[in-house]
Amino acid sequence: MASAVLRSAVRNRLIPFNPAEDVRAPRTRTRDTDERIISRADLRGRLLPVVPPRYRGIVATAAGAGLRWSEAAGLRADAVDLDGGPLSVIRTVVEVGGHTSFKPFPKSVAGRRTIPLPGWLVPIIRTHLAEWPPDDNAPIFANEVGAPLRRTLFRTRIWRPALVRAGMLGGVVQIGRRDWEAQWTDAAGVKHTERLRSETAAANHVGRHQAGGLRFHDLRHSYATWLVDDGVPPNTVQWVMGHERSSTTLDLYTRRTDNSDRILQALDDEPDDEDPDDAGGPVPAPA
Repeated sequence: MASAVLRSAVRNRLIPFNPAEDVRAPRTRTRDTDERIISRADLRGRLLPVVPPRYRGIVATAAGAGLRWSEAAGLRADAVDLDGGPLSVIRTVVEVGGHTSFKPFPKSVAGRRTIPLPGWLVPIIRTHLAEWPPDDNAPIFANEVGAPLRRTLFRTRIWRPALVRAGMLGGVVQIGRRDWEAQWTDAAGVKHTERLRSETAAANHVGRHQAGGLRFHDLRHSYATWLVDDGVPPNTVQWVMGHERSSTTLDLYTRRTDNSDRILQALDDEPDDEDPDDAGGPVPAPA
């Protein structure tokens, strides 16, 4: 607003120049954008076992194939080959105003891709398809009436309580025979407790009120970080992630890898052949 007023003043010859011409105000950071990474051991050993069985497949698939929510929620049977083939990202689900619909293409041209399925993920998807076989043209991971899952409801009812039960968000402690204590910390860092009459109520309460926590989208970030840490080439990571540019992959994920041990090793290792210029003593004069 101020810059616009100054430009108008220059046009009307009230001031000789605009003093704000090259001034750029810093962008306001409205939320914490530091993504959280879950380890593969915690994913399979802590989180997946406490996710309700009907929804375990979508969580495992998002983590095991690096999918966006819209891609995982939009998967149909024709996009998954469980006999040694890949998973194909063909379509996505769009949610607007609480209503979901299929979009017959992914987020970008690069988003249409095939992704190899890890061996541990295949039996999870098989089990899901056996327990909850989808109707024709219905998503694999559907709700009770065969419609695509709604992201907001999933986050509140499934995702956040599962994090609580996995010991990754707040806490729930049984007190006596019937009472459960919900323990959480709000965005200001203030700790709270409340007694409730069931474990489910306590876990849901913590999920609603605890600040921060792993997001569903962080499963995708974790997938890419695992690949980078394991030395998978950036162009391959770019391909399976569906990024248009390799710079996106490098900017997003190489900075998330913890290379502290490698840095310290490089700094602490003694060189094999000490350079006389670095030895700390006088350099002999040439003969």
